[in-house]
Amino acid sequence: MATTDSRPAGGIDRRALNRAFLARQLLSGRHVMTAEAALEHLVGLQAQAPFPPYYGLWSRLEGFRPQELADLLTGRRAVRIALMRGTVHLVTAADCLRLRPCFQPFLERGLTANFAKDLGGLDVAEVAEAARSLLAREPHTVGDLTTALRMAWPDRPANALGNVVRSLLPVVQIPPRGVWGMSGQPTYALAQDWIGGEMEAEAGIDDLVLRYLAAFGPATVKDIQAWSGLTRLRAVVERLRPRLVSLRDEEGRELLDLPDAPRPEGDAPVPVRYLAPYDNAILSHADRTRILSDEYRKAIATKNAVIPGTILVDGFVAGAWRIDQGRASTTLDVQLFTRIGGREREELTAEGERLLEFAADEGASRELRVVDA
Repeated sequence: MATTDSRPAGGIDRRALNRAFLARQLLSGRHVMTAEAALEHLVGLQAQAPFPPYYGLWSRLEGFRPQELADLLTGRRAVRIALMRGTVHLVTAADCLRLRPCFQPFLERGLTANFAKDLGGLDVAEVAEAARSLLAREPHTVGDLTTALRMAWPDRPANALGNVVRSLLPVVQIPPRGVWGMSGQPTYALAQDWIGGEMEAEAGIDDLVLRYLAAFGPATVKDIQAWSGLTRLRAVVERLRPRLVSLRDEEGRELLDLPDAPRPEGDAPVPVRYLAPYDNAILSHADRTRILSDEYRKAIATKNAVIPGTILVDGFVAGAWRIDQGRASTTLDVQLFTRIGGREREELTAEGERLLEFAADEGASRELRVVDA
């Protein structure tokens, strides 16, 4: 990882902010690290689709193979659970127990806000206890669970009842969901039953903020709130201020950081990288221009909130990619948003070939197609 900048706290320009962020995200070069250690450092990987976490680790770790993460899931050392921003994240089992209490109030508020009409007059705690009893006997698919709950509450939509379960209970999505090369319906189990242990008694918000800065900093209070979905974090930051350093970006905004975190120079070389779909590297700040311009943010926006894989050139998003995979052939389509050439073009091609090798079935033909801006 890049060496720590020992200069006094002060200003930081956009390129230096970019380089600091890439270093925290393990994107300034591939790292020799276990998948479990990377999940811990990154505070999980966004995982509402089953397989993006595999691409996220491939882009960051030297020699990563899908079986390593699959083994964590089947061995119950990593789980898929709703956490930051109410979205499903893949985290270590230990982080599941540590982090879920931090987001319980947020999930409950979201349930009330998003399903007020469907849940009006309903005792949601009673629904949650009924679901807990069902799940204590055995895991249930979401469909089977909501069908059982609708027998008691037939006038309530299945989607609303399912979200009561997801929001009020610490449920994890169990394998084969999320296991590389396999498919399966979302199936819930209670986290404590699946991985053992108990949820932390108190929400560790201070630790959550410090870990965010270690993986995503330097950052403003608004950035921390955008990543987590939590509000009123300024008081937490003020409590932590003696342990932090203060920087100013080019707009004069205060960025908080850990004193010993890496802050390379803005001209530090960084490799071309293919980021996973839904990668938290482009989703975890109120101001994403440290890695994604406002223009290109619009280019990757979709009506159904699907976030494609993106490509970093000189540290910033410069294109998007998608992979079409079959047993006989695998195609990687790259759409560039800007023209690139020379060494970066060679890197783009070489890294694309490595991605194809990672994703394709053995013996399948592979094709890389690049569409220039």
